[in-house]
Amino acid sequence: MTTPQGARARARMEVTAAIKDEARRQLAAEGAAKLSLRAVARELGMVSSALYRYFPSRDDLLTALIIDAYDSLGEAAETAHAAAADAAPAHRWVTVCEAVRGWALTHPHEYALIYGSPVPGYSAPETTIPPAARVALVLIGILREAFEGRGLARTPVPAELAPEARRMADELVPGLPPEVAVAMAAAWAQLFGLVGFELFGQFKGVVEEAERERFFRHAAAQLAHGVGLVFP
Repeated sequence: MTTPQGARARARMEVTAAIKDEARRQLAAEGAAKLSLRAVARELGMVSSALYRYFPSRDDLLTALIIDAYDSLGEAAETAHAAAADAAPAHRWVTVCEAVRGWALTHPHEYALIYGSPVPGYSAPETTIPPAARVALVLIGILREAFEGRGLARTPVPAELAPEARRMADELVPGLPPEVAVAMAAAWAQLFGLVGFELFGQFKGVVEEAERERFFRHAAAQLAHGVGLVFP
């Protein structure tokens, strides 16, 4: 038997989901900078004061959408990695990168929200950090496993970069060498650069559309080499 408290909680979840769905529709139509609580409330047939009980401000709603997007992307990466659990680390790396691309192509507006232009006047709170780290943690886990197994091929960093490399290793990838930290940061930027270039039309006239999947797979393999993973 459903209790009144349980019914209220379920109703709140349903309204919250409806608000987010309408906000995502507005993101697709107008972009994050034009997201408006009043417009969301109007489309849902709600008064603004009622919507404020769910999201007190536009920034609160944006934060919820950002967390949802990061979690959805992270889940896609984790699921792809789990499905390739028996593969070599380099192959798993490419699989996860392809999952990131696949998610972005399926969720272009949510990808733009988290990896596109910053929203004017919005500053992401610390609650977005754990969801944002999910993909990176999967890739770092692959590197850590390889390092503890057969090892990683490492490219020395210049002496002037060594202090920063050590800081990055200590703070971002504890237990992995500084050279790996530098390579991982570069690969991370290149991965999302590749995805963003494709998603936002920067490959037009450069890589034929029919060849982009193969191009991306090759590029992801090059990133694997760059971080020291070796294909068997």
